Amino acid sequence: MNKATNDLANEDLLPTTPAQRHWSAKDYAALWVGMVICVPTYTMASSMLDQGFSWQQAIWLVFIANCIVLAPMLLIGHAGAKYGIPFPVLARASFGVKGANLPAVLRGLVACGWFSINCYFGGLALQGLLNTLGMGLAGPAAGDTISTSQFACFMAFWALHLVFIWRGLESVRLLEVVAAPLMILASIGLVIWAFMNVSPAQIFSLPAKVVEGGPKTWAALTGLVGFWATLALNIPDFTRFAKSQREQITGQAIGLPLPMALFSLVGVIGFSVSQILYGKAQLFPDGLLTQMGPLAAGIGLVVILLANLTTNVAANLVSPSYDFSQLAPDKISFRMGGLIAAGIGLLFMPWKLLATSGGYLFTWLGGYGTLLGAIAGILLVDYYLVRKAQLKVDDLYRRGGAFEYSNGWNWKAVIAFALGVLPCLPGYLAVSGVIAKDSIPPLLLGLFDFGWFFSLAVAGLVYFLTAKREN
Repeated sequence: MNKATNDLANEDLLPTTPAQRHWSAKDYAALWVGMVICVPTYTMASSMLDQGFSWQQAIWLVFIANCIVLAPMLLIGHAGAKYGIPFPVLARASFGVKGANLPAVLRGLVACGWFSINCYFGGLALQGLLNTLGMGLAGPAAGDTISTSQFACFMAFWALHLVFIWRGLESVRLLEVVAAPLMILASIGLVIWAFMNVSPAQIFSLPAKVVEGGPKTWAALTGLVGFWATLALNIPDFTRFAKSQREQITGQAIGLPLPMALFSLVGVIGFSVSQILYGKAQLFPDGLLTQMGPLAAGIGLVVILLANLTTNVAANLVSPSYDFSQLAPDKISFRMGGLIAAGIGLLFMPWKLLATSGGYLFTWLGGYGTLLGAIAGILLVDYYLVRKAQLKVDDLYRRGGAFEYSNGWNWKAVIAFALGVLPCLPGYLAVSGVIAKDSIPPLLLGLFDFGWFFSLAVAGLVYFLTAKREN
């Protein structure tokens, strides 16, 4: 490779070799089960009961939403399996060899935010586990947002992630393969315990809350799709290691929609049982575990730590490792990109963010993810409709080639992205609490309910109408 090519490549961004492509359907299914079994999924359906949904409606919406997001997962993942390239390199085909920095940074930053928050929750779970062992670690004093022991647990859990980044993607695969069966067994154990203490009829009779105007189905569906929408962008980071297209398609189809629905159902069961047995419905699993006693709390907190680790490493650290490598491939490796992402995660100081704007923060990060549907629309249109799934791979790694566009930037893709996102921006800012809801027209406020679908469709259509057709 010449000097110009080296500016766009390193051994982590180059196409995977045949020897590296050994991930099977089992590995992809385990990857998804490991990411699916986490606290947010546990609370997904049960929290919808408070929004006026029945538990049946909530579970079906979770399943349907994940069937929807599975489609771009498989379609964008196709490029990774076919060419062995990660997401930032695929983005060069549509955004340009330098313009790909835009989607890479946007995707990387939201991952850093979630990484930081999950490390904080993991630190709290670690402190809880140590307290079940009699450590007696204290919470924050009056006026503080975090105690010394909580910060130490946060840093310990944060540092654990660095081991997997240092060892690379193969260590992530092994972690998921080992952890997934253990977390499935723990989930089954919780359900068995629940059915031994409360009849299923009682568990599933908890009524939905009556809300004015009824439940907002489209808003809920969009939010549920947005849960994994960001990972749909960087799924080539994983599918580039697939033995074949069939392996990545089968593994993802098995590992995503049904496990999401089933683990959400576990959350509904836990939520209902805590209400029936202890008089207070616990949305989060640690609350239920604490009521069950120290032994259950100890075992459960270990599982929560494992679940948090598997989700955080795969969903929130792999992506920015590649994304930041895209910014300066000759200087930033996958390993260095991961260290940068972890460092940025520390700067978020999640204990302060959650103390002042917890609800809005989750809305902000979740909404940010749905807006990235515009990037997915552009990637899909470019890969399938413009290029017919045929990429000039060498040109992805050199200046002056087919993907040079205008000094490395394809402004048609940037404009398409802007047109897909900007109409949703007022509603996004209002829902996030940045501006007052009554300060924008109802139409723009309501548009955000369809944010991921709208931004994907509009950006994809604009790009299709403006992009040069390839033979």
